[in-house]
Amino acid sequence: MTAAPTDQPDLTACDREPIHLLGAVQSFGFLLAVSSDWLVSRASENLADHVGTAWDVALGQPLHAVLSQDAVHDIRNRIAYLQGEDSVERLLRIRLKPDLPEYDVAIHFSHGSIIIEGEPSGPAGHEDIGITVRSMLMRQSQSSSMQNFQLNAVRQIRAITGFDRVMLYRFDQDGAGEVVAESVASKRESFLGLRYPATDIPRQARALYLRNVLRVIADLQDPGARVLPERDLHGHPIDLSMSVLRSVSPVHIEYLTNMGVRASLSISVVCEGRLWGLIACHHHAPLRPSLEQRTAAELFGRMFSMMLESREREETAGYEQRSRAIADRLMAVVAQDAKLLHDPEWIGETIGAAIPNDGIGVYLDGRIALSGMAPDEGQFRALIRDLSTGAASQIVITDHLSQLHPPAAAYAERAAGMLAIPISRSPRDYVVLFRAEKVRSVRWAGDPQKAMEEDAHGVRLSPRKSFEAWRQLVQGVSEPFAAAERRVAEAVRTSLLEVVLLLSEERESDQAKAHERQDLLIAELNHRVRNVLSLVRSLISRTRGSAQSYQDFAETLEGRVQSLARAHDQLTMKRWGPAEIEPLVRAEASAYLADNGDRIRLSGPRVLLDPAAFNTLSLVLHELITNCAKYGALSDSGHVDLRWSIDGDGALLISWRETGGPPVRAPERRGFGTTIIERSIPYDLGGRARTSFRLSGLEAEFSIPGRFVTIGSGVVGDADTARSEPDLMTAAEDFPRTVLLVEDSMLIALDVEDALKSLGARRVVTASSVRQARDAIADGAIDFAILDINLGTDSSLSVAEELRAAGIPFLFASGYGEQAQLSTEFAHEEVISKPYGRTEIAEAVHRMRVKGGAGTA
Repeated sequence: MTAAPTDQPDLTACDREPIHLLGAVQSFGFLLAVSSDWLVSRASENLADHVGTAWDVALGQPLHAVLSQDAVHDIRNRIAYLQGEDSVERLLRIRLKPDLPEYDVAIHFSHGSIIIEGEPSGPAGHEDIGITVRSMLMRQSQSSSMQNFQLNAVRQIRAITGFDRVMLYRFDQDGAGEVVAESVASKRESFLGLRYPATDIPRQARALYLRNVLRVIADLQDPGARVLPERDLHGHPIDLSMSVLRSVSPVHIEYLTNMGVRASLSISVVCEGRLWGLIACHHHAPLRPSLEQRTAAELFGRMFSMMLESREREETAGYEQRSRAIADRLMAVVAQDAKLLHDPEWIGETIGAAIPNDGIGVYLDGRIALSGMAPDEGQFRALIRDLSTGAASQIVITDHLSQLHPPAAAYAERAAGMLAIPISRSPRDYVVLFRAEKVRSVRWAGDPQKAMEEDAHGVRLSPRKSFEAWRQLVQGVSEPFAAAERRVAEAVRTSLLEVVLLLSEERESDQAKAHERQDLLIAELNHRVRNVLSLVRSLISRTRGSAQSYQDFAETLEGRVQSLARAHDQLTMKRWGPAEIEPLVRAEASAYLADNGDRIRLSGPRVLLDPAAFNTLSLVLHELITNCAKYGALSDSGHVDLRWSIDGDGALLISWRETGGPPVRAPERRGFGTTIIERSIPYDLGGRARTSFRLSGLEAEFSIPGRFVTIGSGVVGDADTARSEPDLMTAAEDFPRTVLLVEDSMLIALDVEDALKSLGARRVVTASSVRQARDAIADGAIDFAILDINLGTDSSLSVAEELRAAGIPFLFASGYGEQAQLSTEFAHEEVISKPYGRTEIAEAVHRMRVKGGAGTA
């Protein structure tokens, strides 16, 4: 191959432009990047214009040195709402400093940094965002047709944003777009019905539209403000993918300038996870809708996307239902008469009622049948050879067959589009539906071919300069196949494949496979039966050696075999997969204690054991319960506390403690039951076992390695258990039962409440104000409290005074973190920084206990 001429333009340059790494923001706002410890790591060079602190002075400073303490508190609280890297949260009308006007703030994460963007707030509106969007959606829901539905959307977006032109722009299957609805100021040219080539929106721009659904350009001539330093310590530029202020690509500036546009805004329309289109807004003068207006527009856009998706589904649901019924009838008839598969006219007539077509070709077992407008037999064989080079069982759809199969250009008038349904894997058989050429005239917004220009850097691809309607005669293509037709084709493919396989497989092949499956089942059954028989034989031998009488031998052996049977039943119900230990314990308890099974008190997380560990544990528990029922706490009026937890290595730790029974002493000889208890888990599973015969009752501890353990969800506990579940993180068994949580953010309160309950709290009382907190204290029964220091315009310090007077332990939580300013009276109290969760609470409670006993019920 020869090298390409050096004067050719790079046709992929636009697709490779790093539009998310431009390193600048629009100057109507500012940007701060802070690290996880809240130190400023980057800032836009116009920072002083907005908050009065130069960007280079701000670097390395804590955020509260640049913004006010109240603003930092609000920002830290809002971070709890973020849901990953592609989430952006907003704060409207806050004071970044006492002497500054109100600002709107957007917050998101970017590669470990917290990105904070601010811009001046707009004038206060008469209604809040929720009321505005609700009214807009009510109007949308009353649209009688899809056309009115789309037109109402662009009209309402134009009303709340003030742009000269708002268009609903829909993408086609090939990536080109069409303006399907428009609201435009008088005396402005209409773009309704114009198409735009796929090259107008590069690939990386489409990816950003999916991630960041709202994009604003306030003034195309704004030089922007650089984010400095341009690269971090690792040499990486800042990623502004989710930025609301991201500056504009030079190519996009040129494109919009050629259109005569000075300001723009776009809202992504996303349906079923794909970019359906855009709500594109243009203005011929600088225009900056406030963040509040843009938030309303974004919320409306997201709801519009869901409503549009629902309407499109409703439009296709009826068609799909009728089409699937036709396909089902086709399959039922073919299953009764396989000869119909070689009748293309019958197949074409039947499938054609579900998927409209102009011709059909069938290739089955090397034979060909053609009907209607289709290629001839030689042309069809050549097409099948090309199709067979693709992936197996993949439907192939195109409205431009000659692009996939160049020889098809010779018969494009008869078959310009194709839907090929594979109905076997080897050899490759197909049912192919054809659609004839549909010559049509397409109105483009200017010549869709990008112009080549030469500048100081050589020949390059430039944005189009003309957007006047430009007509193109399209030939060699058919009416495209719709997404709903593809789904029907998938259903037909699956059903036809089943029928063809059923009719074509040789009986000997079926019998061979059946024998192979039977041999595997017999081998597996034989393996399991041998294992069970070996275990029973060992039980008989060992039980006989330690039995005092025939009756003792029979009863003991029966109990052990029944224990194995109960474990086997549970494993069978789980299809010989991991099974929970709680039902096993309850089954053993009820077998010996009948209605008094609750005398074994259970506590621990829900865990499952694989079959090998499950069987071993069933025997150990059986011996423990049997001995306890005969000689220990369960023989009298005592109880057993059976608790389990997961250690840092994922191993299951089990604790057995008997209390309230007769005095216990170590046995003089080790029977088989004691051997099972002490040696089964170490020998069979590689775990650990320890027993201690204390006067108050038997105590035993076991460890089962993590490879046998699967952690479930939730916890196990008895309602009358005297003590709370052991805290897995602090190893404390007495976590406070009733906790008062004073927090003014509902979402933070919900997360902390879940964390407290997972640590062992039985009841969490939440309060969002000082008054509610005092009422909760007055009601009594509070064992512990977590207090958010700043409650909007109030402080929880007065609540702390009441708790201290009542002798109730507490700790503080604050968005200020280590910078929380407490009075001398509370200077030594424990403080945890927001955002916080289970780990931070557990560590704080542990520190309080170490310091002097606070934090216990």
